[in-house]
Amino acid sequence: MFSLKLSTLLSSKATKLAATWLSRPIREISGQKSKGKMATKLAGDERVSALAPLKSAGWTEVNDRDAIYKEFLFKDFNEAFGFMSRVACLAEKMDHHPEWFNVYNKVQVTLASHDVSGISGRDVRMATFMEGISKK
Repeated sequence: MFSLKLSTLLSSKATKLAATWLSRPIREISGQKSKGKMATKLAGDERVSALAPLKSAGWTEVNDRDAIYKEFLFKDFNEAFGFMSRVACLAEKMDHHPEWFNVYNKVQVTLASHDVSGISGRDVRMATFMEGISKK
């Protein structure tokens, strides 16, 4: 399993917010049926606080839809493909798959939860995971 040192990536306030999302069970965040609860679209203050650490790390909100986007650059294709492989393992566990495009050392990622037609906690968790492994 991968461990993240969020304190080295984010400010203390952002670290606390990200730690809150990362500590939630995958089942809860992914929207898998757990006591009848499904994922919900982030809105209001919850959305602002959840996206703040990601925006400070370079994620942007997509203009024409409710999604977040980031372009990752790596040393070479092998490093980019390794990143995608690690993300794929989490995506399968969460049953939440990113939209992405890869050419050589570049990986462009768009995250949105189609079942809620927007950004959910699943997207925040996956983006936070990507931030952590992209720095290794």
